[in-house]
Amino acid sequence: VLFLAYFTLQVIYARRKHKISPPQTTGHPEFERIFRAQVNCSEYFPIFISLLWVAGIFFHQGVAAACGLLYLYTRFKYFQGYAAAAQGRLRPLYASAWLLWLLLGLAVAGLLAHFL
Repeated sequence: VLFLAYFTLQVIYARRKHKISPPQTTGHPEFERIFRAQVNCSEYFPIFISLLWVAGIFFHQGVAAACGLLYLYTRFKYFQGYAAAAQGRLRPLYASAWLLWLLLGLAVAGLLAHFL
């Protein structure tokens, strides 16, 4: 949640810097990149939290926590890369997607082991 708050604050600062009032979402390219990075991170947050929760309960808390910390780090790098240049988001995006798939695999493995 602190990461989402940080990303939201960055959008607010970019709005002020480039004089873009809400609800406008277009304007200076730097603002648009920061805004899109924040929206993209917010869109994936429910998926991340759900997978983290299920993997932590049914697979292993430590492994899920480590994956969760890595995911948060890659999303932070994604945000920083996207804010600087659109191409800067790709490597962390792929890493965070891979971690979501890993969490999904852990969650499914844990659920199968629990119910079978």
